[in-house]
Amino acid sequence: MAPVGSTKRSSPRRKANHPLPRQEQELELNNLDVGILGEYLNVNPPWEDMVVNKIKNMLVTEQGLVLDTICLFLEKHSQFWEKQEVSFRDASVQKLLEFLSLDPRKATDKAFFFHLYGMILRECPSVEQVQSHLASLLDLSHQHARQREGIALAVGLASTKHLEEVWALLEHLGRTKFLRSAVMSEDSQAESSLRWKWVSSTSLLCYGQIAKHTKEQILPWVDNIASRMVYYFSCGPCDEILKSSFLSAAILLTRSLQAEYGSQRYKFTQIPELILCLLNILQKEPNSLTTFLRQKVILVIVGLSNLRPRFKPLLKSQVLKTCLQSVYMLPPSKDLKEDLLSVEQAPNTTLLYKKTVRALDLLLQNFISENPSMDEVCFLLQHIEHWLKSDKIHERSRAVQSTYLLLQYVVDSLKLAKEAVPSMLGHQIGVLTLLWREKDKITQQHSHFCVYLLMELVFQQKGKLVESAQWSKMKHFESNVFREWEMKLYYLVKVFKEDLTVAQHTQLILTLVHNLSTCNHLRCDLAAKLLLMICVEPGFRKEQVAELLQGLFQELPNIHLKNVQQTISQATLALGIQHIQEVVEVILSLCQPSERWILPLWKALAANYHVAREVITLLYIRLRLRPPRSLLQSTYRARLVSLMALGTIYELLYTKEYRDTVCWAFSGILLGLLTELYYLLEMGLVQGMFDYQEDDLGSKPLGPCRICMEALKGLFWTNEYWEVFADVKLIQGWELFGQLETFPRGVTLLARAMAHYNCEIKAVMGQALISLKSNEERDNIVGICIIIEFLNSPDASHYVSWKTMYNSLNLGLSSRNQMVRAMSLKGLSSTLMRPKKATLLRSRLMELLDNFLQPEFQDPAGLMKILGHLLHCLGVQGIGIVSLKIAQHLLSLFTDERATVREGAIFLFGDVIHYGGKKLQQSLKDLASQAAVPLLLNMADPCQEVAMLESNVGNYQQFLSQALMCLDSSHTTVKLAAMKFIGTQ
Repeated sequence: MAPVGSTKRSSPRRKANHPLPRQEQELELNNLDVGILGEYLNVNPPWEDMVVNKIKNMLVTEQGLVLDTICLFLEKHSQFWEKQEVSFRDASVQKLLEFLSLDPRKATDKAFFFHLYGMILRECPSVEQVQSHLASLLDLSHQHARQREGIALAVGLASTKHLEEVWALLEHLGRTKFLRSAVMSEDSQAESSLRWKWVSSTSLLCYGQIAKHTKEQILPWVDNIASRMVYYFSCGPCDEILKSSFLSAAILLTRSLQAEYGSQRYKFTQIPELILCLLNILQKEPNSLTTFLRQKVILVIVGLSNLRPRFKPLLKSQVLKTCLQSVYMLPPSKDLKEDLLSVEQAPNTTLLYKKTVRALDLLLQNFISENPSMDEVCFLLQHIEHWLKSDKIHERSRAVQSTYLLLQYVVDSLKLAKEAVPSMLGHQIGVLTLLWREKDKITQQHSHFCVYLLMELVFQQKGKLVESAQWSKMKHFESNVFREWEMKLYYLVKVFKEDLTVAQHTQLILTLVHNLSTCNHLRCDLAAKLLLMICVEPGFRKEQVAELLQGLFQELPNIHLKNVQQTISQATLALGIQHIQEVVEVILSLCQPSERWILPLWKALAANYHVAREVITLLYIRLRLRPPRSLLQSTYRARLVSLMALGTIYELLYTKEYRDTVCWAFSGILLGLLTELYYLLEMGLVQGMFDYQEDDLGSKPLGPCRICMEALKGLFWTNEYWEVFADVKLIQGWELFGQLETFPRGVTLLARAMAHYNCEIKAVMGQALISLKSNEERDNIVGICIIIEFLNSPDASHYVSWKTMYNSLNLGLSSRNQMVRAMSLKGLSSTLMRPKKATLLRSRLMELLDNFLQPEFQDPAGLMKILGHLLHCLGVQGIGIVSLKIAQHLLSLFTDERATVREGAIFLFGDVIHYGGKKLQQSLKDLASQAAVPLLLNMADPCQEVAMLESNVGNYQQFLSQALMCLDSSHTTVKLAAMKFIGTQ
């Protein structure tokens, strides 16, 4: 299992060559140099036993004299403490050394006298003398570090047998500091603050030495010691002196507790406060590595974490965050070396860094050892994740290496509990997988191993003893060849799908989605590739569709790479092919249909014409989810689905990718929009219906009725049936859709225009017949209005049999709606259903025509309405050659002085042209050409209802002569229009 490009195979299961974490922790902690009187820290000097025997044989007064001698000597020579050793002679000291049979050269060893002082206090049986000489010891100068360390050593030795006396004296010292600070003036405080800083340092060191020397007695005192350490650290200035002293004390306390077997059964209360102080030290450490301070702090935290009670999640989280940041944010290795060049006697930079990083690894391994579970693995990885995503290569590299070592330890040394299957694991696998394309080969290798190790843990959790075929194949691809790389990813995707839980797999997918907008192009490209493979893979789970699409929608505004946008479209289409119903439902629920970022998802589904048709079909179905008024408030969601479907249909009408699909579904969409509009009117959702600007629909959000109305218009306009749209508009038919009372008349005029221009008659007729069979009255109303008008189309009989139409109209007679019954009866009496009726109507028409052609007929306007109605009833039967006579007579009425006559003539002229029949088509066309200019000029007439015209540029002379005739009009506006027309020719 080698890294990409490697020729040597290695295994992530390689056994570590280091001790177990707990053993290594104790070993490292015991080897830390705390800087306190080196030779007296961990071993007894060779002369100690001899000296102890002589001290025990002394009288109390003799012991007191020796103590006074040493204290006087230490005070007298305090100015020389900044040096390691000094050369001076003192007669009393030389005599003391001779009495104790010690080498006279000991007089130059400053630490020796503190050690001796503490031994005498330890062996002294007089409590009063111990108290007195302890007070004298603490009254010595605390200026130099060696003095403070020596005092602490002596106090620690004394505490071995006089713990209560030592404790009382230190308590008094602390209270004295607090009380004096409280009553001092600001100037006095400034003068004494330096001394009390040194005293605080000494006190901290004393508590550490007490913990070191009391051993079996330590447990009941631990919380008190820890609380005092926290007090001195929190109240003093956090400078190097205080940090060093606190850390030294913490190391000694931790060592003592590790050595005390009973500490594992003891419950401590002050450990969290100690940890927070240690974290504070780490946080204030400069971002350079010149000492072992980071290693010391982390190892102390590791030691304290083994005590009871275990760290609470919040504290553990703080520890991880601070320690990871302190180590990972260090400059790259080459920069660390440059930092050390300026430090005298600096340690080896490689060793320094390795020990610091190893301490961090021990911390992670210790946490997982305390709670060997998959939940804990995810908890630790969750804190490392921030650094796995870092923009800096060296930070990512360190984080991946830590993760690798942690997982290797878990797989090799621990057996995790099987009950936990955290979904977060899928997210973390995704984060590590996306590092497979790292430029740094070591990081790339470690990220491969991390994924392998995590999947092995998954296999263990599931009790799988044998690797799957896909897993085996995937692990052994080690080439950079593109085809093999693709196959490796392919097998990886299969393993993820088979072995991760649904929740884990979903989290993995969302991780890929959230990385589609990352600035790291390699990571972004890999995320897109894996996501597409997952979506294309057969068997994508329905329950994952919603979260995936929601994630994609959130990321779309931030994605600017064209190839990634294309991948998202392909992935969305792949989902649509497998689960179109769920995809449509989710996309509808994401946002308002007018939101710009939702359209790419709809467009993606249109790339496959089968899917596009299913999309429109499902939108139509959801458009019909219309709750009754009584349930409207309680079923707001259902109502919302209907309105969202309506808004989406409106948007897709103007989307070129759906142009062919909308044309295919024209009839269904038309009937759906008409019935939806009727429903909205019934529910009273008419806000904004008329409050709009015709050419500025985007000026403010449209209400439901207005959206439906514009969608209805757009259905004709976008499908190149603009004649139908214009026809209805010119006769102000669209306005009729705004009220329930005039709605049927609006549908009638729309159907009449459709029949006139042969607009999808066959498909719409079929849908109308289906609507007539519906249980919903609004469907019946819309259906019957369309059917009645289509019966007058010359093509209606070609699309629907007489029997089918007869049965449908008969069904309408049993409708609960009176209008449907009446119109069904009207349909049954039409000339298409009753051909013999055409003869009677034609006969009646001829009788009326004789009156109409009379020059002085009294009511020409009323007669023209009757003639128009008869023409409409005859419909497909036509009126033959008579239509030419009527049309010629109507031309003379275009300039009549009566407005109602002009209006009726123009309308009737249009009906005559339409119902004249195919045989007279050319003759009627010529008449229409003669009427073109008069009709055009009459648009200036304020009382004129205007019919549709077709321009004919080939009859220039004819149009000019017609305009000249209009100059004699009695209407000024018409005359002016004629003059303008002539002037432009």
